[in-house]
Amino acid sequence: MTRVLAVLGPTGVGKSALALAVAERAGGEIVNADALQAYRGLDIGTAKPNEAERARVPHHLVDILDPGERYSAGRFTELARRALAEIAARGRPALVVGGSGLYLRALFEGLAPMPPVDPRVRERLRERHRREGLAPLRAELERLDPATAARLAPGDTQRTLRALEVALASGRPLSEWLSSSPFVREAVSGVIRIGLTLPRGVLYDRLGVRVRLMVTRGWLDEVRALLASGVGPEAPAFQAIGYSQWVRHLAGEYDLEEATRRIVVATRRYAKRQETWFRREPGIEWHDARSADSLAERLARRLEN
Repeated sequence: MTRVLAVLGPTGVGKSALALAVAERAGGEIVNADALQAYRGLDIGTAKPNEAERARVPHHLVDILDPGERYSAGRFTELARRALAEIAARGRPALVVGGSGLYLRALFEGLAPMPPVDPRVRERLRERHRREGLAPLRAELERLDPATAARLAPGDTQRTLRALEVALASGRPLSEWLSSSPFVREAVSGVIRIGLTLPRGVLYDRLGVRVRLMVTRGWLDEVRALLASGVGPEAPAFQAIGYSQWVRHLAGEYDLEEATRRIVVATRRYAKRQETWFRREPGIEWHDARSADSLAERLARRLEN
């Protein structure tokens, strides 16, 4: 597959806007690599491209999952490879856009084999979560797999349970599987990888403004509507930053201002972890996001050549 551009970086840095500008100039199509934008109904809090933007440029892997479904690096890789093949068959360039680092690594470098997990182990962990909450499970993960625990957000239920499943079922931590197992499935090669960055203070200010703007646009009403439609509080989509805090706010754990503050703090921490992850990935060209306009022109020319 040729003419693939990846736009990477932390949340809120401007990846989607740059990709849209490049795709319009180069006649390209966008493949979403944001795990949450794959979920139907999670629109405001994921900064999902709106209908007008999707009309301007074709988008793939957006609105493909119900909130109760689980997404994984393996499933993303399978779907993304299929989308890239279809785009290539049309003779158009593709832009892979998002900040889900493990998904992107799986796509670009191949996917490490994971051990099978006994369904009984999975169910026992979920039963413990229902009875005890996340904190004891998080503490167990910190003991069994401190490297994985360090890179996960404290409230990331889905990935905490997945890491515990692997550690308990195989006797080896997930971090060891990822570091020692070769990436064996065929990877997408020849990709131009562009990383966007901003000074941390500028990015943090931008994230604070963005979260509060999402609130004014009806983010909380979006969560209420999802709950009213039958999506349970434990749905995979509700483990995400922002959505998990709103669910707890609606359950009466804290007020609106405290929920908003927690979302801002969690989002900033997530952005820091994303930047750390991508800085360790090879082959990324880093650019200041404030030069996005001129960068879009240069990148479009590279895709057209």
